[in-house]
Amino acid sequence: MRYSVRDMETLPQLPADGKRITAVGVLDRSVALLELLGDGPRSLRYLAEASGLPRPTAHRLLVALESHGLLARAADGAFRLGPRLIELAARAGRGLELGTLAGPALSRLHEHTGESVQLYVRSGDRRLCVAARDAGAGLRDSVPVGALLPLDAGSGGKVLLAWSADGERFPELPAAELAAIRRRGWAASVAEREAGVASISAPVLSGGRLLGALCVSGPASRLGPADCRRLAPAIAAATADLAAAAG
Repeated sequence: MRYSVRDMETLPQLPADGKRITAVGVLDRSVALLELLGDGPRSLRYLAEASGLPRPTAHRLLVALESHGLLARAADGAFRLGPRLIELAARAGRGLELGTLAGPALSRLHEHTGESVQLYVRSGDRRLCVAARDAGAGLRDSVPVGALLPLDAGSGGKVLLAWSADGERFPELPAAELAAIRRRGWAASVAEREAGVASISAPVLSGGRLLGALCVSGPASRLGPADCRRLAPAIAAATADLAAAAG
């Protein structure tokens, strides 16, 4: 079900119970409904009363969440948490676990290169930073944990696409370029995402399965083609260490 801007603006305010935490009221209301289902299936009447929402509003939001697989219906028509949440949780769990394991490898690579280091995992059609070490160089090469960046710009995204089965869906990256990255074992980029910033990335592979992309980024003046070739063995060693830690 689609909502117009007017629909969203006219939805009633949540009660003053701490549920409204952002300026996006429809999102806060949806999350509140999801939280109410944490203990098991609930009827529409219960959810409307417990959330403080009018019954028609609660029903519209519940049906919308159901259409995205975030909710489902029990045999008696009650709403329950849906299978899409399991898929998302599995993705988040893998990424968060890898980010936790990456600490020692990222620290060693940061100390060796003196540059910023990030670990990315794929999240849909974007890449998610799950671990990072900041060089503190003052340039815009620092990426905070939790940042979502494009797949088709920057060496980290190129690596994730080069070892994915759907790289052809991104016309900005020709198949020949992705094949060359796979043969070489790493990707480099200059000023693709931020002016003046360059990076080099390599895949974290375990048993042939892509876990993520390990990236070193810094000023383009310090990460030219010769520098990337020089740093490639150190990045490859760090990805091997991380793959071993991940089992």
